[in-house]
Parts: sequence; C-alpha cells; structure tokens
Amino acid sequence: MEIRVHLPDMEPPSSISEVMVALRSKKLEPSHQKKDWGDWITFPNKQTVISIESMRGLASSATVEHDEADGYEINESILAAFGQLGWVGSDEEGEFRLD
Repeated sequence: MEIRVHLPDMEPPSSISEVMVALRSKKLEPSHQKKDWGDWITFPNKQTVISIESMRGLASSATVEHDEADGYEINESILAAFGQLGWVGSDEEGEFRLD
C-alpha cells in the first residue's frame, strides 16, 4: 500500500535530519540512503520503505510504501512522525491530517 505525504503549500521544507529525528522519536530505526535517482529511508528487517524527494538535504514530499507483512504499527508510526513535522497525507479523496 502506498501513501503520499507532503507539506502543505507555502510551508518551508523539512531537512532529512528532521525527518530522521521524527522517525526515531516514534521508536523506529531509520536508515537514509541517498541515490542518484532519489533518497530512500529503510528500516531493519522490514520491507516498508519511504521514497523521499529531496534537494540539497531538504524534503517536502515522500511516498510511504508499506508492506502489509510488516504489520500496521510501523505504518502508523511513520505517518505520526510526518504528522509531527506538519506534513499531510493525500489520496484520491484529497488531503488528510497525519496524527
């Protein structure tokens, strides 16, 4: 399952460091991997990943690719971490709060 998360319009971007701290505050153990084609945040022994769009270490949108085999707790923690930073989710029905 994929969930798109992003900052509301006109909000300043978050640093990758801020995202990592927010994820750690939710008892997760994220690992950031910068690639030529995009950044990935992974978690030990999990298939769930975050594809995060960043430019010069700043990010304003990402896709959480949740693997159901990892359970729902990790997904809820990831969304809560982004919500803590003021990000919102979006789907075909529009934007929604992440809390």
